[in-house]
Amino acid sequence: MEAVHEDIVIVGAGIAGLTTSLGLHRLGIRSLVLESSDGLRITGFAFATWTNAWKALDAVGLGDSLRANHQRLYGNVTSSTISGIQTSEVSFEAKGKHTGDHEIRCVQRKILLETLAKELPSGTIRYSSKVVSTEELGFYKLLHLADGTILKTKVVIGCDGVNSVVAKWLGFKNPTFTGRCAIRGCVDFKRSHGFAPKFMQYFGKGFRYGFIPCDDQTVYWFFTWTPSGQENEIEDSPAEMKRLVLSKLENVPDEIRGIIENTDLDGIISSPLRYRHPWELLWGNISKGNVCVAGDALHPMTPDIGQGGCAALEDGVVLARCLAHALLKDPSGKTKEKAERDHREEYKRIEMGLKNYAKERRWRSIELITTAYMVGFIQQGDETVMNFIRDKILVAHLAGLSLKKADFDCGKLSISDAK
Repeated sequence: MEAVHEDIVIVGAGIAGLTTSLGLHRLGIRSLVLESSDGLRITGFAFATWTNAWKALDAVGLGDSLRANHQRLYGNVTSSTISGIQTSEVSFEAKGKHTGDHEIRCVQRKILLETLAKELPSGTIRYSSKVVSTEELGFYKLLHLADGTILKTKVVIGCDGVNSVVAKWLGFKNPTFTGRCAIRGCVDFKRSHGFAPKFMQYFGKGFRYGFIPCDDQTVYWFFTWTPSGQENEIEDSPAEMKRLVLSKLENVPDEIRGIIENTDLDGIISSPLRYRHPWELLWGNISKGNVCVAGDALHPMTPDIGQGGCAALEDGVVLARCLAHALLKDPSGKTKEKAERDHREEYKRIEMGLKNYAKERRWRSIELITTAYMVGFIQQGDETVMNFIRDKILVAHLAGLSLKKADFDCGKLSISDAK
């Protein structure tokens, strides 16, 4: 079969993939996004969208439209299910050193992905397109798809999640299982739920539970714990997941239990928590030649500081900027329209652009993975001493860490800002 030529192919239509494609589109560069499923995947329901994420969303021109559908949150309230008392309250009405006023909301994943997709030109996303192998061809890569299609491309960007085929090609190992799992749910009350616009967390013996209003009617909730052997078997049963969460929530008000009780079974999922060892990013190839990774393919992390999706948005902006800088300018500063480039020089510019992206994202990714893992370890303690230290000494500090890591600006899309 004759290969179909595409300048840039992005593998995976998740947050990182669509943000990268939209960033490139805003800069006048076309890309093709391959998605193995037959539609947008909205697993996870929603996620906390911190200040750094809004900087990225504003950079690609989507901030205001998403703000209109999601409440702004004004604080984090933490309570103990062991003692039944509130242990901490941290205001989100604070200023960061680098970003100014903090802004935190809970964004529904479906709305975010659909908003990103609608801004892309028709035909940008190719569904039911699973990559099965990659082949070198001079300065190009050949991507072989499950349906027999062969794509010949100048750039391959892997945004294909924790089980990334592209990450494996770059030499990364499979993400490591932490031993912990998460149950997530989303409930639409069909009326005003009456909860304050705050991030509510409850720590217990060996688990963490929390909920966040998305808007006046919708609430997203999560429950993380270390399952026993028997509990490992509930992954395929939403009814058992629901029962487990309710059984663990001692000393919480009835209205808090009501969030779980009102969640339909098709609004509950479970997944193991995985992360990439930070030292893999220190020594590994985030980019190699004309190939790189972003999003969960780059930095799978635990959800304990709420930065997985936020970091993917950052990746998309930085990657689009660095790649556009490589493609739209030659070393003398001439525009693409005025200069003929040979393949070797173009390849070198692409390679350098992806190296600049990797350099910019390496330490940020290492920092977020490490912080999330340590915060999760402390928050989900199962020992009496650890629970005491967590609830009496560290709880406010842990909540403040999330704000600190959100105080980050990935910059604008302008190629004049690229390194």
